Amino acid sequence: MTIPDRPLEIIWDITYACPLRCVHCYSESGRRPSRQLRRDDLLRMADAIVAMRPYGISIAGGEPLLVKELFEVTERMTAAGIQVALFTGGWTLRPEMVGDLARAFFRVSVSLDGATAEVHDRVRGRRGSFDRALRALDMLAGAGPVFGIDCVVVRSNFGQIEQVCTELVPRFPGLGFVSFGAVVPEGLASRTGFAEHELLTEEQMAAMGAPAFRERLRALVPPGVHVTATDNLALQMHPDRIREGQFFPALQIEPDGAVRAMPAYEGTVGNLLTDSPAELWRRSVERWHDPFVVATLTPVRTVREWAEATRRIDYHFASAADRERIDRRPAFAQL
Repeated sequence: MTIPDRPLEIIWDITYACPLRCVHCYSESGRRPSRQLRRDDLLRMADAIVAMRPYGISIAGGEPLLVKELFEVTERMTAAGIQVALFTGGWTLRPEMVGDLARAFFRVSVSLDGATAEVHDRVRGRRGSFDRALRALDMLAGAGPVFGIDCVVVRSNFGQIEQVCTELVPRFPGLGFVSFGAVVPEGLASRTGFAEHELLTEEQMAAMGAPAFRERLRALVPPGVHVTATDNLALQMHPDRIREGQFFPALQIEPDGAVRAMPAYEGTVGNLLTDSPAELWRRSVERWHDPFVVATLTPVRTVREWAEATRRIDYHFASAADRERIDRRPAFAQL
């Protein structure tokens, strides 16, 4: 497999501030300093990301809508001809923002982790978050950007996937897509306890990756709604999958510009505000082939083994401050 000479996708967690407390949060947002940049540095980051010439940029977090300069930053990227997508929990979306969203983003994903308030609010860690997400989808209906539902699938909501398709999707005229992605053992989703109780079973993971499962879901939604389901194994960066070209050639950027070598793992390789994009990409690709990474991931065959490997890789490459954060992760209380 030929490795691209640059990342094909950029994921920028623009802030770690967040009103929610998701039990599976990959970035531990809302539980740590926001690390959000000031306006001038945000614009410098936008220019540096554009210079990497990715096919697409995803703005995530935390909650991106908490960044007051969000639309100014995003319009700088779209002016360069790059499509920018937004991931939001919907909690802070207000009607007056919708026009700006339509101008700044080609695609808006609203997180909805269950078909009922009981399940969604437990996963998202805040009562009322289900109703806020539905309200956000109502506001986006007919507003202009392609909008849809993004569902992180854990064991507790796996049984509601079809219900999302049959009961929630038809409620929103113009909804363009619904995406189901298996939870990745990253951040809080990699801790012991969560791995045992909320990571998907091997049978559920097999279903998420099966074409027949996606086809069944597509038959449940109105015509014109695009349905995807994935096991997210491309994020594992398993040496075998890299050799076969089944991996995600993306760069994940933390709020302050620090660049993660692999999106699903701790460990940075520099900062986009101080290091050249080409060098950061070179260091990232080098990390994929690091002997410790290869030795840790090569034996992985199950989701539980993936979670154990994640914990080892995270602790090995994390900074001292990040290790302290990992050590402070709260014990998981079963949903």
